[in-house]
Amino acid sequence: MPSTAVLEKKKQMVADLSERIKNSCAGVVVDYKGINVEDDTKLRRELREAGIEYTVVKNSILGRAAQDAGLEGLDSVLEGTTAIATSADDYVASARILQKYADTHNNFSLKSGYLDGEVITMDKLMALAKLPSREILLATVCNVFNAPIAAFARGVQAIVDKGGVEACESAKAEEAPAEEAPAEAPAEETAE
Repeated sequence: MPSTAVLEKKKQMVADLSERIKNSCAGVVVDYKGINVEDDTKLRRELREAGIEYTVVKNSILGRAAQDAGLEGLDSVLEGTTAIATSADDYVASARILQKYADTHNNFSLKSGYLDGEVITMDKLMALAKLPSREILLATVCNVFNAPIAAFARGVQAIVDKGGVEACESAKAEEAPAEEAPAEAPAEETAE
C-alpha cells in the first residue's frame, strides 16, 4: 500500500494535468517508444519554441486527469508508453510538429487528440497535422485581400508610364475615327 505522501503527490499530479488539459485548446497523445535522447531533446525544443507543453505521463494519471477534465474516449489509447502535448492557443501546432516527427521515426506515433475539450478522431487529427502554420495561413489570406489592390496599383502605374491621363485621352482620340458631322437637313420653305 503506497504511503499517504505518495498518494498526495499523485493526486496533485492528476489535478495539475487536469487543469492543464482544461486550459488548453488542443492536445495530442503520443506513443513515444523507440525515441533516443538526442531526438527527444530536439523534439522537445521544437515543441517548446511553438509554445507547446510536452510531458511523459503514466497512463493511469492521464486517464484520471482526462476524466476530471471531462474528456471522454481517451481510455482506449492509454496503454504502452504515453506522452501528452498541450497548447493553450494554437490548435494545429502540436499535431503538425508531432506528425512530422512521427513520419521520420518508425516507432513514434500519434494515439489520439482533442480540441476544445472533445476527443477527435484520428482522421481529424491527421487533417489538423496537414494544415500549414498560423503565419502561413495569415499570409495567404493577406495575399488574397491584397491581389485586387495590387492589380489596381499596376493599372494606375501603367497610365502614369504612358504619360498620364491626357496622353491616354489623346491616344484614344487618335485611334477613334473622326466622326463626320451630320449633314444639315435643308430648311423647309414655308409658304406665306
